[in-house]
Amino acid sequence: MSAAALAHLRISGRRVAVITVTVRAAADPRLRFDRVATALIRRLQVSLAPAVPRGRTVVVTVTAPIRQDSRTAAALEARIPALLAAGRERLSTRIFGNMVQVRVLSGGAPRSPRLIGFVHNPKPDASILFDACRAVLQAMGAGQRRAGRERWLIIASEGGAAPCATVRQVCVALGAGTIFKRILRAQLERLR
Repeated sequence: MSAAALAHLRISGRRVAVITVTVRAAADPRLRFDRVATALIRRLQVSLAPAVPRGRTVVVTVTAPIRQDSRTAAALEARIPALLAAGRERLSTRIFGNMVQVRVLSGGAPRSPRLIGFVHNPKPDASILFDACRAVLQAMGAGQRRAGRERWLIIASEGGAAPCATVRQVCVALGAGTIFKRILRAQLERLR
């Protein structure tokens, strides 16, 4: 992932801030949205978001199928505040048979969610989710909004196609649609 690039363009007489981020091409981790998955993430958001410091976003990933969802949620409700209190930024562990990864990321807009989560199939791993979250949060903080100026986000991938469904869900979870008027995808190719 590269740093966010900011450019200002004049399109149809309007000044538009265009922020471009690059994510690596990777296999789509196939996100899950069944009742158990959404209930687990919602429980974590309600109980833990107030404990997350301003300017930080906690990203939680859990592999499906979720085993012992209530006990897994309770364990995470104990471990994530301890992670934050210790000033650590990552956790990778197995809880009741569920592979869980947590990252504490910086950036975003003032009203960015403080905790987001994803439930995904075991293969491929969740690293693309963390990369995409980091890139979108960085872009959300770049080129702070000025009155009357549109902001567009371009998500580019190098070396193949980025997993569109995954990047779209990251944007939805982070509320990028409230920051960016348009979100576009581009594939970069090397010049020979």
